[in-house]
Amino acid sequence: KVNKWREGWIHSPKQFDYASSVLVALFRATINEGYIASNNCQRLEKLYEADRSGIVWAPSDIEKVVSICPDWIRRLLIAATETGLRIGDLKKLGRNQIEVTPMGRRIRVRTNKRGVPAYIPVMPRMVEVIDSTPKDRLLILTNATGHALTEHRASEGLRQWRDKAGLDPDTIGYDLRLNDARGTAATRLLRAGLTLAQIAACM
Repeated sequence: KVNKWREGWIHSPKQFDYASSVLVALFRATINEGYIASNNCQRLEKLYEADRSGIVWAPSDIEKVVSICPDWIRRLLIAATETGLRIGDLKKLGRNQIEVTPMGRRIRVRTNKRGVPAYIPVMPRMVEVIDSTPKDRLLILTNATGHALTEHRASEGLRQWRDKAGLDPDTIGYDLRLNDARGTAATRLLRAGLTLAQIAACM
């Protein structure tokens, strides 16, 4: 019955696996509440496997986008490729997280996913993003109208300008996404002198 139900999403491996995860969570909850005694669906087979470790924003890719996109997209892409933060953390990045140290400025974050404190050095392109933020604005990144970003609008906005810059999947052969900026940032942070452990904390 479970496998027959999951077949409703067979056209999309991601949705197929998500439906399976929901079902596993539901069974786990019903065991915890005492409604069922055991769960035979703990290890449902998954279809979707993705390794995006080799997909990064090359400097030429970044320049193609920032040369044509509106300012809010430019700031978003630069911040993503300079810090390696997920969009969930980028959209909340505020002035109060910028600290001055003897070695220069750094960004103090408590990551959205794990809640672990981390410190990211502010590199030259990120300096420009921070310093050009209007003085009366707390958030470093906003949407086109100056309001708080949403994850959907950030990803969709960058996708649209990525395609306009000639970096669409049909042209380059792979789907370059906002989260792929993290690999680019990891390389930059390594060159800036951070240890692998420090980069791992940021990531």
